[in-house]
Amino acid sequence: MEHLDRRRQPDLFVSKASQVQGVLNRLRAEYLEMPGLCLKPEQVQRLCGIERTMCQLALDSLLESKFLCVKSDGHYARLPDGTIHLPHPAKADIRTDTPSKKAS
Repeated sequence: MEHLDRRRQPDLFVSKASQVQGVLNRLRAEYLEMPGLCLKPEQVQRLCGIERTMCQLALDSLLESKFLCVKSDGHYARLPDGTIHLPHPAKADIRTDTPSKKAS
């Protein structure tokens, strides 16, 4: 029986991680769509339909990534610059229709 419990733990972790990512995506979208949006944690819980622990995990992540800030009254708001720090894929020029240049 203990062996079965150990096998399920990674699945639970993957499930929770994907749930957190979904909440993060939802919150980013809401804050980007509605400039000036300020929410308390309880409001975020209701908006996303999540429990308190998951909510705090998501809010902490958005604070750490500098997407949100906490105001003195406890509301979470988007930082004034509103920049999103997401990695951008590298671009390569792989055109084959351009003749190659020979070194001189």
